[in-house]
Amino acid sequence: MSAPIVTIYSRNMCHLCEVAHETLVQLQNDYDFTIEKIDVDANADLQMLYSEQVPVIHINGKPHDFFRVDPERFKAALAEL
Repeated sequence: MSAPIVTIYSRNMCHLCEVAHETLVQLQNDYDFTIEKIDVDANADLQMLYSEQVPVIHINGKPHDFFRVDPERFKAALAEL
């Protein structure tokens, strides 16, 4: 089975986005997953969808969380895959 893909929908100059990314990078020390970062401001559709909620986290294309990454909730979601 391939590693899950964790997508962060974010924007430049977003402190919460930076914190979410750092949290996910730290979690990669213990869990196998790929981080994909997408700038919502580069796509009008994504900007309409997520502009007020960034960062938005998806796991394998499914919505998981927004604003912050809760490590325990994230680990539980990975365990369910």
